[in-house]
Order: sequence, then C-alpha cells, then structure tokens
Amino acid sequence: MAGRLLGPLLPYILHLRPAEWPILTGHLLTGWLLASGFRWPTTPELVAIAAWVIGLNGGTLALNSAFDRDEEDIAYLKQPPMPPPALAGFAMVLMLAGLVLTWSMGNPWRILYGVCVLMSVAYSVPPMRLKRVGGVDWLINVVGFGLITAWAGWTISGRPMESSAFLLLLGFAPLFGALYPLTQLYQLDADRSRGDSTLAVRMGVQRALAFSILQVGVAFAIFAAAGWLSHWPTVPGLRWSALAIALLAWMAVLAPWHRDGSGWASRDHQRAMYHALVAWALTDVAILLAWVA
Repeated sequence: MAGRLLGPLLPYILHLRPAEWPILTGHLLTGWLLASGFRWPTTPELVAIAAWVIGLNGGTLALNSAFDRDEEDIAYLKQPPMPPPALAGFAMVLMLAGLVLTWSMGNPWRILYGVCVLMSVAYSVPPMRLKRVGGVDWLINVVGFGLITAWAGWTISGRPMESSAFLLLLGFAPLFGALYPLTQLYQLDADRSRGDSTLAVRMGVQRALAFSILQVGVAFAIFAAAGWLSHWPTVPGLRWSALAIALLAWMAVLAPWHRDGSGWASRDHQRAMYHALVAWALTDVAILLAWVA
C-alpha cells in the first residue's frame, strides 16, 4: 500500500527510519518537559520538535544510509531498500530546512542544531567519515544524541539552562555511551567487511558489553547526584524508586547479554538491542516521574 501511494519517494522515507522517531521524540521531550512541566506545546514548539526529529535526526540517518549502502538489516529498518542516488542531497536539504524553519527559536537552539548538522556530516561523509574511527564514532553520538538532544528539548521551552538541570541532562551522555555500542554488535560482520573500525569492532562483544555496563553505572551515579543536589529525602520514596527501577531494567538486559553474548548470532544481538531501547525509554519516564511529577 505504502509503495503504491509514495512510489519512488518510498525509499527516501524509509531511510529516514520512522521507527526510530518515537525513541528520539521521547528523549527530546524529556528535556522539554523538565523545563516546561506537563503542558501542551505551542505551535512554534511543535515545529521545533518536528524539525529536530524528522529534519535533523531523520536527515542524519538518511545521510548515513547514503554512504553505508547497507544490504542487511540496520537499526530501525529491516531489509533496507537500495539508497536512491539523490539520498545524500535529500538528507542535507532536510537537515538545513529544519534549521531554517526554526531560526526564530534563538541562538542556543541554532548553535545546538548547527553543531549536530556538522557532526552528522563529519560522521558519515567521506573523506572524514568518522564513524570508521572507533571511539570518535562513540563520542559524536554521546554528545549529539545523549546530551545535545535533551538539551535542545530544554531550549525549545525558552527557559534558560540551569546548572542543576544541566547536571541531570549530562547523565544522558554516558547513558547513550552505553547504548551506542549495543547498536553496533549485530552489524560487526558488515562493518568489518567495509573496513569500518567502529568502537564495537575494536572492542569485541564482551568488552563492548562490559563498557556499556560501566557507562550505565556512571549515568545513574550522575542522576543520583542530581537528585541529591535537588534535596531529595534520603529515605527511599517514589523518586529514588523510579531511578532504581530504571537501573534494574538496564541490568536485566545487559547482565545476561554480557554472560552469554559471545556465542550469540546477529539476530540475537539485534533483539537485545531493542530490549535496551525499552530500558532507555523507561529511564526517560523515570526521570520525568522523579523531577516533574
């Protein structure tokens, strides 16, 4: 049905990976809700949310697909169609259009958006193509998805950034540092065949999973420090319980994965990655329950 309706546009839409949009939207809205409280966004805020999710993030993923030219399943897209010849140009236009449409959001927004566009190009486009450099690929995603996306969500509200809020948002950087290698484990063979020395390729399965567990610990230590600085009661209550449940969700995914993952097939790693995305979503909910509810 979609193929008949969209015709030659369908591959362009699929490479924006709409299945990933709910995850990115949830993370962006976490920053926005922390700043705004529970309310309905205004029209300019809705435009900014759409620009970040579809224009910037969708364009970033499409740009990556244009140069990866994957034939096997990739994150959020099974059986990807062959990238059309104009996909890279389409992705760049989409990213820049999002910036133009939201120019009135102010300097902090423009800077964060512009930095992410530059990182997207450096990550995917030759000759730089930093996704081939294990460690640098991780750092770009930690900064872009982990920290800046939540920060941009806060910025959409127009509320100035506060030091205590920045510490809380900073915790999402190591949390995505934990998630990023998990998105690569089922693509190890494809990355090796292209000569892409990603973080997971350089570390291998067991060390990558141990690294992810460490990063989750760092992230929740930062969240706990932010709670302590927010003068939470020392007696466990809803706030501490919400964080504890989110941490347990991560451990429920990562502990058996680390124990057994060295013998898993690619499809097993892919299934576990989607379980980790559920833990990520639960963490966003826990943060909102603890700081906004």
